[in-house]
Amino acid sequence: MNEDRNSVQLRQVKLVVENDSSDSNYHSQPGSTLTMVPEPDMKFGKDNPAFVPDTDVVEKRENGKVKKDLVEEDDFESSDEEHEDDSLYGNAWSRGIMRLQTGIFGAFKKYNEMVWTCIYVCLLTLFMAYFIASMLYRFGDEGSIRLLVMTILLAMFITYFAMHSFFGDRITFYYYWSMIDRDTRDKIARWFHIICCILLALGAFIYVIVEIALKTPSNLISLSGMVFFILLFYIFSYNPARVNWRPVFWGLALQFYFALAILRWDPGYRAFRWLGDRVSEFLAYTDEGSKFVFGLGYEEHFFAFKVLTVIVFFSSFISVLYYLGVMQFLIRNIARFMAAVMGTSPAESLNAAGNIFIGQSEAPLLIRPFISKMTRSELHAICTGGFATIAGSVMAAYILYKVPANHLLSASVMSAPAALAMSKLFYPETRKSRTGKEVYNLASGQERNIIEAASKGASQSISLIANIAVNLIAFIALIEFLNQTLIWFGNRIGLEKPGEELSFQFICSYVFYPVAFLMGVAVDDCFEVAKLIGDKTFINEFYAYTRLSVYIKNRENLTWYELLPTKNSSFTGDWHFSGNDIMYDDFNHTLVGGVLQDRSVVISTYALCGFSNISSIGIMLGALGAMAPRRQTALAQVVVRAMIAGNVACFMTACIAGLLYESK
Repeated sequence: MNEDRNSVQLRQVKLVVENDSSDSNYHSQPGSTLTMVPEPDMKFGKDNPAFVPDTDVVEKRENGKVKKDLVEEDDFESSDEEHEDDSLYGNAWSRGIMRLQTGIFGAFKKYNEMVWTCIYVCLLTLFMAYFIASMLYRFGDEGSIRLLVMTILLAMFITYFAMHSFFGDRITFYYYWSMIDRDTRDKIARWFHIICCILLALGAFIYVIVEIALKTPSNLISLSGMVFFILLFYIFSYNPARVNWRPVFWGLALQFYFALAILRWDPGYRAFRWLGDRVSEFLAYTDEGSKFVFGLGYEEHFFAFKVLTVIVFFSSFISVLYYLGVMQFLIRNIARFMAAVMGTSPAESLNAAGNIFIGQSEAPLLIRPFISKMTRSELHAICTGGFATIAGSVMAAYILYKVPANHLLSASVMSAPAALAMSKLFYPETRKSRTGKEVYNLASGQERNIIEAASKGASQSISLIANIAVNLIAFIALIEFLNQTLIWFGNRIGLEKPGEELSFQFICSYVFYPVAFLMGVAVDDCFEVAKLIGDKTFINEFYAYTRLSVYIKNRENLTWYELLPTKNSSFTGDWHFSGNDIMYDDFNHTLVGGVLQDRSVVISTYALCGFSNISSIGIMLGALGAMAPRRQTALAQVVVRAMIAGNVACFMTACIAGLLYESK
C-alpha cells in the first residue's frame, strides 16, 4: 500500500517539476490535466523519499524554478547513472585519454573568451595579409573596388563592436546627449530643427527652380501630385487641427534628399546601380540549389522553381545576419535617426526601420511587448509602415522579373519615412506616447550557431512562399472569372474586340488614371500604369510587378530589334502598333501589351513597392491581433485608413522619383 502511495506521489511530483521547468513563455492551457490537489500528508522536495532519485533536479533549481536545460535529452541520459555499464569504461589508456579530453575541454571552457579572441585575431591577421597582397597584385578593376569596400565596412563594424565592448554607450552620441539637462536639450533641438528646416526647404526650392523647372518643366507635374496628396490627406485627416507638421516635413525632406542622391548625383546613382547589380549577382546563386533539387529543367516552371526559391535563399541569409547582430545594428540606428529628426516615438520609428528589411508581419515583432499600450495614432503608423514597404526576401523575387534593382532598393528605404509622414498627417497623434527608448534593446538570435540560423531562416520562408503561391492562384483565378463576366456584359453593349473590352483592368485604367498622371507618368502610358496600380491595390504587388516585367522585357526586345539594321542591312527595324501591341515589319513577331517609357517604368517601380492591398488587411489584423488581443477593436478601426495611407506613401515616393527623374 505504501509502495503504491509513493508511486502516486512520484508521478504527481514529476508533473509539478515538468510544469515548473517551462519558462514564462509557455503556460498550461485551460483544461490541462496537469492540475493536481496534493494530499494533506504529502511531502515535497528532498523530504519526499520518492524524489531522491532525482537529486540533480533539486540541485538545478534556481529561485524555485528549474533551469531550462533540465528538459534536454542529453541531461536525462547523463543523469541516469544507475543504468551505466561499468564494463565499458575501458583500460587505463582509454581512461587516460578521457581524462586528457576532459582537461582540455575544461580549460577551453574556463578560458573560452580568451581562446576565441586569439582565434579572431589570427583570422583578422590572415585576412589583412590577404587584403594587402591582393591590393598590391591588382588594383583598379571592379573586383578590387568591391574588396576594398567590403574591407572598409568590415573594419568599421569591428571597430564599433570592439569599442562598444570596452566603453559601452560612451562611444555613442546619445550617451553624451542624455547627459545634458532636459531644458538645454530641448532648446538646442528646437533651434537645430528650425535651422535645418529653413536650410533644407531653401535648398530644395532653389534646386527645383534651377535644375527642374528651367530644364525639364514637365517633371513639375509630379510636384503638383505631391501637393495634391498632402492637401487631400489634410482635408480628410482624422483630426486636422492636431496635425504635427514636423514628421510630415522631415519625412518628405528625407525622401527628397535621398532620391536626389540616387537619381541626380552621379556617384550616388552609380553606387546604387553597382549595389543593385551585386544583389542580383548574389541572388543568382539560388539557381544552383534549384538545379540540384528540381533538375536542369527547373526554369520551365519559372515562378515556382526560380522565383519562390529566391525567397528561401534570401530568408536564410537574413536569418544569418540576425544571428550575427548586423540587422539589429542597422535597424536600431536607422530608428534612432528617424525618431530624432522626425519627432516620432521610438516604437513606431523602430517598426518603420524594420520594415525596410523585413515584412509587415515580422517587423512588429521587434516591438511586440509595447503594442498593447500604444496609442491609436501609433497603431496606425505601425500598420501604415507595413503597407508602404516590402520585405527584403520578396524584393529579391521582384529583381528576377527585371524590375530595376537599384530603384527597388531606394524605394524600400524612401518608403519608411514616407509612411511615418503620411500616417501622422492622416491620423495625427493626440495623446502622449507610453513607449520609451527601451524598445531599442533588440534581442540577439537564439540559435546556437550560424548553421542553425541559416536552416531556421530557410524553414521560416515556407509559410511565406506558400502564402504567396496560394494567394496568387486564388486571386488570379478570381480576377479571370471577374474579367470574363465583365467581358460578357460588355459584349452586350458593343464593347468588344478589336476595340477595348470591358474588364477589371479596363475599369482600373480610368479610376486610377488621375493618380498615374499626377505622379508624372507619360500621358501615353497613364492608362497602362493605372491598370498596374489597380492590380497592386486589389490583387497584390507581386502580380502587378509580374505584369510590369512584361513591359520591361518588351522594351529590351524592341531595343534589340531597332538595332538589328546596324548588324544586318537586310533588316529595316520598322514596326507599327496594332491596338496596344507592337508588330515587327521584318518578321512575324508581336510584343503583346506594347512598351512603357523608361520614366514610366521607374515611377511604376516606386508606386508598386508596398504591401498596400486588400488581402494584406487581413494579414495585418491577424498578425497584430495575435500580438495584442486587447487592441483588436482599435486595430480594426484604423487598418483601412492605414492601407490607404500606405498606398499614398508609395505614390508620394513615386512623385519624388518622377520629379527628380533624369534619363541616363
